[in-house]
Amino acid sequence: MDPNDSPPRVVVGVDGSPPSHAALRWAVRHAGLSGAVVDAVGAWEPPSHFGWSAPVVDTAFDQGLAERKFAEELDAVLGADCPVPVRRTMVMGDPSDVLLDASQGAELLVVGSHGRGGFTRALLGSVSTRCAQHATCPVVIVRAQ
Repeated sequence: MDPNDSPPRVVVGVDGSPPSHAALRWAVRHAGLSGAVVDAVGAWEPPSHFGWSAPVVDTAFDQGLAERKFAEELDAVLGADCPVPVRRTMVMGDPSDVLLDASQGAELLVVGSHGRGGFTRALLGSVSTRCAQHATCPVVIVRAQ
């Protein structure tokens, strides 16, 4: 690799669910073997973006709070001795759109098999399915044990 080249990137979606935690651990192990950096990406949508006709429950959603909770979650999963660099990004937007954008130019996109969606009997979650169909890089879908 040319010293001016940046290391390969592994993008992983993290949403607080056990499958996303498993995906994060898998991405870190893979990055350790391949010399990559990990881009841990979370996405949040204001409650009004959900498209429901019901009144919005939390009108004071705080991006700062979302970012702090995201950082705490990553710290809890990764621990103090993470063997690879992990860059943390929390973005407002649809999770699949955010992950597809973040994975542009990446070596790999890693997602959990089910996240926060309500269809627990589905084979794959909607975000992982959309990422597998539309990503411009290989996609790994990790199931929680």
